[in-house]
Amino acid sequence: MKITQLFRTALVLTSLVALNAVKAQTIEERTLRIGHPVNTDHPISMGVKKFTEIIALKTGGKITVKEFPSLSLGNEMQQISALAGGIQEAFAPGTAPVASVVKDFGLLDLPFLVSNSAQADALLDGPFGEALLAKLPEKGLIGLAFWENGFRHVTNSKRPINRIEDLDGLKIRVQQNPVFIETFKALKTNPVPMSFAELFGALESKALDAQENPYLITRSSRLYEVQKHLSATSHAYGVIVFLVSKKFWDKLTPAEQKILREAALEARDYERQISRLQAKTAIEDLTNKGMIFNEVKPAETERMRVATQGVVDKFMQAYDPATVKLLRSELVRVKNLK
Repeated sequence: MKITQLFRTALVLTSLVALNAVKAQTIEERTLRIGHPVNTDHPISMGVKKFTEIIALKTGGKITVKEFPSLSLGNEMQQISALAGGIQEAFAPGTAPVASVVKDFGLLDLPFLVSNSAQADALLDGPFGEALLAKLPEKGLIGLAFWENGFRHVTNSKRPINRIEDLDGLKIRVQQNPVFIETFKALKTNPVPMSFAELFGALESKALDAQENPYLITRSSRLYEVQKHLSATSHAYGVIVFLVSKKFWDKLTPAEQKILREAALEARDYERQISRLQAKTAIEDLTNKGMIFNEVKPAETERMRVATQGVVDKFMQAYDPATVKLLRSELVRVKNLK
């Protein structure tokens, strides 16, 4: 019996070795270059590093991932074009440049879509997020996952934003994005579309009063040096889209594609966790740097949401009706998540 059992065990081990050998043959030596828009101390970069570790582990080091932070491979549109052309393998941008290629991604920029992380995760990881990603291949892109940039909040040099009226007249830098421009017009501010590279100087010179960004961007860009008040407006949720070149993707074996997809999702969960932990510590760091922080009461957030509802309705008319219908139904589904 013992000899028989040993034979069976040896047979199983031999089979496993053979199976692993077959799997190994499906993994080729490859290099994957991934660009992203932030510094290496940001959770997005940490997510890329986690992705790199997972890929190395699952491929036995055969697929090498090289990170290029801070748009070092070119601006957003240049990198998206490089992916579509098969010149670059991966990129993790925000939604605005992706929306210039697939318009419906602009729906994610609408104000006050979600009010907490649980709602955001359910919306992005569910049927609506899947429907958006399904629109990418025809543009030469593959979307593997939605990562997090975080909720956006207003900072300014004038006063705390406790009520919607406190926004009146503030000259605020916004992204060069029609949704953000119209949102802040509806909130009675004076929105100024401007590149991020110009922001610090404009705030320092008092040409602008305010800006809006996730806490981590406010901290990493040292905006606390030129802004006094930090108000938790949570007026929009920032999303990162993990993109891969379709031309590169089509060269991969099914086993390699599976590894990349699983790694992007596993790294997504890690990146979101780090992002949320760091957002909490960032508030303390920013107040230690001299900023005055205030929460915005739910009733005032609701007033802001109502004030911008016309913007939501207007822009929704410009998108694919089927996608908008799905978004509306999904927002109802996730509304009560905490």
